[in-house]
Amino acid sequence: MPDLVILRHAKSAWPQGVPDRERPLGPRGLRDAPAAGRLLAQAALLPDLVLCSPARRTRQTWELAAAELPVQPPVRFEPQLYGADAEDLLDAVRDTSAEVARLLLVGHNPGLQELILLLAGEAPDRDLDRIETKFPTSAVAALSCPGPWPALDPATAVLTYFAIPRG
Repeated sequence: MPDLVILRHAKSAWPQGVPDRERPLGPRGLRDAPAAGRLLAQAALLPDLVLCSPARRTRQTWELAAAELPVQPPVRFEPQLYGADAEDLLDAVRDTSAEVARLLLVGHNPGLQELILLLAGEAPDRDLDRIETKFPTSAVAALSCPGPWPALDPATAVLTYFAIPRG
């Protein structure tokens, strides 16, 4: 069964006059992104492929997290992930090759939070309740999916992991 791992970008800065797509990580984000990478490694959530939004804050989050991993997986920066809603994200997941056993999405809210809630048919109640309330910056969630990516449907995955790393 494939695993879908979801990483929300780390805390960003809001510099005046900088377009949203070009906002960098802030000081807390620069601390938390490496902690997210350490968490991925410790939890054995190492991806076979990473799909990452091309926004500056998501690219920085992934670069800092990836530096903490024992092996560097291939990464694709996908323009459609920037500002994507749950259905757009699900389409990107469904387009993934069946050879990818563990896929990692690095992106933005509210789309990531909506995707988790759309897919999770089962989960520890407390974790799903927490995600429903908030999927904070740097948060990591993992879902076990029932079959190949193209066949992934709403309410069929199991939320197996949720954590909020802080550096």
